[in-house]
Amino acid sequence: MGTVVSLDARAGARDAVADAMRWLHDVDRRFSTYRPSSDISRLERGDLLPADADADVRWVLDRCTALHRETNGFFDVRATGRLDPSALVKGWAAQRAADLLDAGGLTDYCLTVGGDVIARGGALPERAWKVGIQHPHDRDAIAARVSARDLAVATSGAYERGAHIRDPHARRPPSGVLSVTVTGPDLGTADAYSTAAFAMGVDGPRWTLGLDGYEALTILADGTVLCTPGFPLLEEDA
Repeated sequence: MGTVVSLDARAGARDAVADAMRWLHDVDRRFSTYRPSSDISRLERGDLLPADADADVRWVLDRCTALHRETNGFFDVRATGRLDPSALVKGWAAQRAADLLDAGGLTDYCLTVGGDVIARGGALPERAWKVGIQHPHDRDAIAARVSARDLAVATSGAYERGAHIRDPHARRPPSGVLSVTVTGPDLGTADAYSTAAFAMGVDGPRWTLGLDGYEALTILADGTVLCTPGFPLLEEDA
């Protein structure tokens, strides 16, 4: 799906890693917007009806509809003018891959998919993982660090892939915001929330205050950093 996957595992079974990677390749086959033969591409062309798609595809599309309602329309799989559920699929697929790693006995690992992270256990001998949030104006710097143990961390912004996130109501990229990072128990949901909050522009921080079970850090265009009260910043960065 045009992204990179990495896994840092302190110990564990190779079979579990192989199962997780096979799953991610299968998701790419069915959901990639770059593959003409994927279910998503066929749905976009009208070659496949939603009712005839496989169960995972139908579930993702239903979840996208629910997120559209929950975010007042700011999470929109057609914001770019074509069907693209990648803002949910990437995190959802990674979360399912983590489930396979858990089932295979891995307890201390960090799975990264396109810059979004699922951390389990600790970065032994450290008790928790330290996840850096990239500085929007400097690829070699971080803006903040998250203390992550059994946590998902998703960041949305325009600095990596350009203005690919649009405000679906104004039909243009949002203004006044550089990035939004959301943490919580599920990477798919965190990724969708960060995308929606970024699309909201300067109104995003107020919306993230109402999230249940998820926390957010927003970097505005003027450099202001806004955090919800429970955002898990490392103590030395707080």
